[in-house]
Amino acid sequence: MFKPIPVAIGLRYLRAKRRNGFISFISLASILGIGLGVTVLITTLSVMSGFQREIRDRLLEMTAHATVSAAGQPMQHWPDAVKLAMEDPRVAGAAPYVDSEALLTGTADQGQGALVRGIVPEQERQVSVLAEKMDAGSIDALQPGAFNILLGSELAIWLGVSVGDTVNVATTTMDSTPMGSIPRAKRFKVAGIFTVGYNDVDKGMAFVNMQDMQRLKRMGQGVTGVRLMLHDLNQAEQVARDLAGRLYQLGQNVYRISDWTSENANLYQSLKMEKTVMGVLLSLIIAMGAFNLVSSQVMLVTDKQADIAILRTLGLTPRGVMQVFMVQGTLIGVIGTVAGVLGGLVLTTNLERILELIEHLFKVTLLPSDVYYITGLPYDLDPHEIVLIALIALGMSFLATLYPAWRAARTDPAEALRYE
Repeated sequence: MFKPIPVAIGLRYLRAKRRNGFISFISLASILGIGLGVTVLITTLSVMSGFQREIRDRLLEMTAHATVSAAGQPMQHWPDAVKLAMEDPRVAGAAPYVDSEALLTGTADQGQGALVRGIVPEQERQVSVLAEKMDAGSIDALQPGAFNILLGSELAIWLGVSVGDTVNVATTTMDSTPMGSIPRAKRFKVAGIFTVGYNDVDKGMAFVNMQDMQRLKRMGQGVTGVRLMLHDLNQAEQVARDLAGRLYQLGQNVYRISDWTSENANLYQSLKMEKTVMGVLLSLIIAMGAFNLVSSQVMLVTDKQADIAILRTLGLTPRGVMQVFMVQGTLIGVIGTVAGVLGGLVLTTNLERILELIEHLFKVTLLPSDVYYITGLPYDLDPHEIVLIALIALGMSFLATLYPAWRAARTDPAEALRYE
């Protein structure tokens, strides 16, 4: 089988002579360094992506993908908004809501601020998993006029209440009286307790019937807005804009839109930045392997001075000499990258079992359930990230071969063979 001369010689040089096995050892160290860097980078980014996905999914279980609300006033024509939204094939569910920040006070007279949301139980099932997260009671207990309330588990503990107790809900809406302005307040009966697994929800949210909240806030039939659940959450902003535009064409008021990315921008930007920084730092491991590759190639060029001079006298051009060592160095990078990708896939998919083995052997708990809501080890192997990591490793390996190959191409045959 025909092979170009630089490729054939480069493959031959992949293993140094027996008398100079140290160079082979450095080449092996370069392969291991690149492979280890790729493995660690794939595993770390996959686990970080898994935690990011887990946090996002838990948050979006109770947060709408998109929201359409009236600008600075209650939304009066919300039935039209729900009807138009459900006509859009991209929308999986739509539900009205009334939000109000409030101070909740339990039986122990210990107050806690929370977001109290008025909902329609039948429609709420289309946009959240509240009905599936009930530890006690049922979402169906939120009947109009009953003034029942559902509390997050952390909020209930903080207030010192359980199912059947009452809590006082004081909203931020004020009433003017001869004694001055006082907040509108109402006592609600605790009809259920839920646990979502996300602290901001479990300690900072409560749910009541929408009509009860409308009566408390004296906003008539108006609502704060309409929440949308989509089949593809990445289309949230565009779907909300389309719905607001259709409502505006019907002659209604201007509407404000928001989506899950904007409502939780700080969280997702910090997670994204943390992942990016971690990726850059761990890429230095691959760079260390590339530096080892530079040293091994320089030593190989020094060891092969006589061979290079002979090849030059036989007619091999400086460009051909450079290609010989570029092929040899690049092949080391390819082997290390392939080994790293395979190692990363194997390590990532078995990392949870490895952690379980460590916990069993050393009698420790790495992810205690009383501290972390996520007791497993989620991961998300993104093919695009794996390809990008492989390309980065191959690029570093290729760049690492340029200087040694250029140095080999500048070898003077007469000088190299003077003492041979």
